[in-house]
Amino acid sequence: MAVAAYGQLNVEGLPSWGSRSVDCFEKLEQIGEGTYGQVYMAREITTGEIVALKKIRMDNEKEGFPITAIREIKILKKLHHENVIKLKEIVTSQGPEADEQGKQDGNKYNSNIYMVFEYMDHDLTGLSDRPGLRFTIPQIKCYMKQLLTGLHYCHVNQVLHRDIKGSNLLIDNEGTLKLADFGLARSFSNDHNGNLTNRVITLWYRPPELLLGATKYGPAVDMWSVGCIFAELLHGKPILPGKNEPEQLNKIFELCGSPDEINWPGVSKIPWYNKFKPTRQMKKRVRQVFQHFDRHALDLLEKMLSLDPSQRISAKDALDAEYFWTDPLPCDPKSLPKYESSHEFQTKKKRQQQRQNEEMAKRQKLQHPQQHTRLPPIQQTGQSHPPPHWAGPSNSYPPPVSSGPTHHQYGKPRGPPGGGPSRYPPSGNPSGGYYPDRGSQGGGYTTGSYPPQGRGQPYPGGASGYAAGPPNYSQGGQYGGSGNSRGPNPIGGNRTQQYGWPQ
Repeated sequence: MAVAAYGQLNVEGLPSWGSRSVDCFEKLEQIGEGTYGQVYMAREITTGEIVALKKIRMDNEKEGFPITAIREIKILKKLHHENVIKLKEIVTSQGPEADEQGKQDGNKYNSNIYMVFEYMDHDLTGLSDRPGLRFTIPQIKCYMKQLLTGLHYCHVNQVLHRDIKGSNLLIDNEGTLKLADFGLARSFSNDHNGNLTNRVITLWYRPPELLLGATKYGPAVDMWSVGCIFAELLHGKPILPGKNEPEQLNKIFELCGSPDEINWPGVSKIPWYNKFKPTRQMKKRVRQVFQHFDRHALDLLEKMLSLDPSQRISAKDALDAEYFWTDPLPCDPKSLPKYESSHEFQTKKKRQQQRQNEEMAKRQKLQHPQQHTRLPPIQQTGQSHPPPHWAGPSNSYPPPVSSGPTHHQYGKPRGPPGGGPSRYPPSGNPSGGYYPDRGSQGGGYTTGSYPPQGRGQPYPGGASGYAAGPPNYSQGGQYGGSGNSRGPNPIGGNRTQQYGWPQ
């Protein structure tokens, strides 16, 4: 970078982010809402490019720009991968703004701040909740492989996501899945000596060590969430829908067995173990509950849902699991059908409208339409992707806007070109993509909104996790804050006011 002469402004060194106004974009439709503000689909006026605008809420801030938003921006600026959402720029607006109802946003500052992301057509929850839509096994394998690839990249670069759930996994109409909403993410060090907050990860996807009060953990917390997503896709509905922390732990123990020093060495030292340990011995029942899964899926699921985080499979090893290398193979993302935009925020609004229509039909003594339920995937192997079937009245959802090429299966050779012990995709990053000096920075804040269930008291304490190794990783290019989230809020209200800055 050129250095300016003394007394002169170094124009080349000025950051371009924040220099443009939000007036450069035309807001088209709201696609998300939460404690952070709103997310809009928007069009850049000069180029016509469709983007997502995520508003950073300022009306609750007492000391200027939120430090947690700075952390999110910092993490997103260093991550560049095809399965991680791309933060394009930051833009501002002058003065308070009005919402769609004309109500002022209450911002006591002179401007609003927006994060500009690449636009994605769907999130996984919104897509899978479409009435009558059924994923095929090759489609599920395709999504899971992309999720694990993006997460492995984050872990190699020493970033914990800490809020993996369906509404934070965005999908475009090219079939590409991207990790999004890094509002709770933070950097970590491989020694796991620092104390981290356990008030992270939406309840249904939160691992047992955090529920028991662990404050020393690593990438294994993300892998538990991935296991819950994996089983949810195959089963057709969330597998651990607890209402509060004690109930969530009980559901975990009923499925995965009671923790003890034999199956989880050191568990008795976790702060809240004695308070929440089950009163009766429970056996592991993963294979019985999900006996309709194929054996390779069960093998992988059991490794993801290991009670002991040190025994939980890593993202890199999961990509090498037999599940992804046996028929039916993962499909080509570009072969998947193209659907109408499906974000969780939008599908919830449509279901609310549908319920209102049904209530009106009841009052008029008309036939009550059948309630929507999510369907499990099509289990037959080698089957072409069928057109989705739509249920319910005509005002629920239209069919897909167009169908992509015939859904087919494809596979890559098991292992990198030229052989080698690993079947993981080869590295293409000349710099290695590994940052050993990024272990002590980060943090995050809750960016999604969650159902207003009550929460238990914060847990203090510490436990253990595992560290991802430092293999080289290829870098590519990639919005956080999709719609409302699934399960209770990991942190209710304004986290910075309730608990201080999270770690």
